[in-house]
This record gives sequence, structure tokens and C-alpha cells, in this order.
Amino acid sequence: MFEQAIQNYLKEKGHSKINLKAVLFDMDGVLFDSMKNHAKAWKKAMSMYGMNLSEEEAYMHEGRTGASTINIVCMRERGCNADEEEIKKIYQTKSDIFNTLPKAEPMPGAYTLLRNIKESGLQPVLVTGSGQLSLIDNLNHHFPGIFQKEFMVTAFDVKYGKPNPEPYLMGLKKAGIAPNEAVVVENAPLGVKAGVAAGIFTIAVNTGPLPDSALLDEGANLLFGSMQELSEKWDNLRKEINL
Repeated sequence: MFEQAIQNYLKEKGHSKINLKAVLFDMDGVLFDSMKNHAKAWKKAMSMYGMNLSEEEAYMHEGRTGASTINIVCMRERGCNADEEEIKKIYQTKSDIFNTLPKAEPMPGAYTLLRNIKESGLQPVLVTGSGQLSLIDNLNHHFPGIFQKEFMVTAFDVKYGKPNPEPYLMGLKKAGIAPNEAVVVENAPLGVKAGVAAGIFTIAVNTGPLPDSALLDEGANLLFGSMQELSEKWDNLRKEINL
């Protein structure tokens, strides 16, 4: 079922096999159904500063640093970047709005998949562009015993956000593995682009409003319609990867 995608990856990257040791997970939109809250918060915050950012566009910017997202919109709307002080104000406003919204629930299928991965001896690694401490703190509450602090990459660990490969390269470094010893699970076009650029087999899960093409066009090796679907098909996928 997945053999062709695996073979295409191996041929492109020049590897003989994927020697799977770890699974690198994005957080927002993968482990938590939180992207709709981020999109609402971005839209409202930018409007408060006289700029337009639709919720759909917020999904397209998912994975960027807050400063990068703000400057892209500022350049389009005003013809210049925001200064450091305004960036801090806008991002704080966005964070404050986000924290007033209902708490994001775990994605259906995410915990079952994480337990399966952990119990099979693979290392789960978190690779998120988020600096939302409230969500990061929720990991151990919703997914007990899965993630260890030394295997987490957050906005505080990297200089460049996705689509730069740095976050996923940092994830590999923390796990002490090579690109062909991991797979990435992502829901965002920029995250997919970052995983592919890091040389890792990248699985996309389309949990948002974007068309499948938005993820496939960035180079996703496989596409699933939900975390539940990925969870249900994981055992078969892992077996084919390990052939």
C-alpha cells in the first residue's frame, strides 16, 4: 500500500532503507486540535492593529515564527516590516486572545498512535514552532509518559522557524539519529516543506481547511485525512518501512 512512496523517497535521497528509530511530531493541528484557535487569534489580533489576515491564510503561515508572520502581513499591508516593539505587542495580543479561547482538545487517534509508537520501542520527538507554554504543559497531561523534555524542540530552541529545516534537524540531533532513521508527522504546508528539506520521510495529515494539494505540493511523501486514519494504518506502514 505504501511501498511506492517509500521507494520514491529512498531513490530520491539515495538511501538503501529507512531504519526507523524515531517519529518526529508537530504539535498544533497534529497532537492538538488547536489550529482553529490560532487562526482565530491571529485574525483578531491583526485586525486590532489595522491589518487583514484571514483564518485560511493563518493556516498557510503555520510553522513560521510569530515575527515572520507579522512581518509578511505588515509588508503586504503597509509596505514595511514592523519594528521589534510592535512585533512584541502584536504577538502578545495574539497570545492573550488565544488563551481566552476554549482549551484545544487532543486530536482523535493521537494518543493511541503515540502509545503504539512508544510501546514498539520508537522514540517520539516533539518538533513545534509554538511558544505557547500552556499547550506545551498540556502534553504530559493529555499524553502521559510519552514525551521527555530532552526530546522536545520548541520555538525557544531554534533561530529559524519552519519552512527552514532547522527545527527538524534539531529534532534529529536531540534524538541522535540520521534523516533516514525517522519519519515526520505534519499538518502544515510549511512544516511539510521543513521535514522534506531536512531529508526525512514526511507524512502529512490534513486536519485543517486547506486542500490536499497544499501539502502534496510541498513534497509530502504520504497523505492521510486525519490522525485517526494514520493511527489505524500505522502498523501496516511501519511494517512496510521496515522491510
